[in-house]
Amino acid sequence: MLELNIVTHKKYEGINITSEVVKFIAESNVKNGICYLLVPHTTAGITINEGADPKVLEDIVGAVDSIIPTRYEFKHWGGNSPSHLKSSLFGTTLTILVRDRKPVLGEWQAIIFLEFDGPRKRKAIIELLPVILKH
Repeated sequence: MLELNIVTHKKYEGINITSEVVKFIAESNVKNGICYLLVPHTTAGITINEGADPKVLEDIVGAVDSIIPTRYEFKHWGGNSPSHLKSSLFGTTLTILVRDRKPVLGEWQAIIFLEFDGPRKRKAIIELLPVILKH
C-alpha cells in the first residue's frame, strides 16, 4: 500500500498523479491485478480524464464550479457545502486494471486528484491486488 501525500495550492485544483501511480505499480511485485485508489476526504475527489493538456483540468474544475453554485443557501454550517457536493459528483475511489506492471489506461488518460476545498495537505491511498490470468 502507498499513501501518497498531495499538497494543493488553490481552492479548486486538479492534480495529475498518474506518474506516482505508474511508479508504485512498476516497483511492486504485482504483474497483473487491480489497483484501488482511495481519496479519504469529503471535499476532494478522483477521476480519470485527459492528462496531456492542463487546460482540461482547468475546464473540469471551472465547469463543476458553475454546476454547483456557491450562492445556494446550504444547510451545512462548515461553509464548504459546495465542496462536499463536488466530491460526491466525482467520487473518492477508482479501480484500474494492471497488466504487465502498468495501469491499463487509454493513450490520453490520466489519474486526476481533484481539490474542492484547498489549499490543503491531502492524501491518496493506493493498493494493489494481484490476479492470476488464465488464458
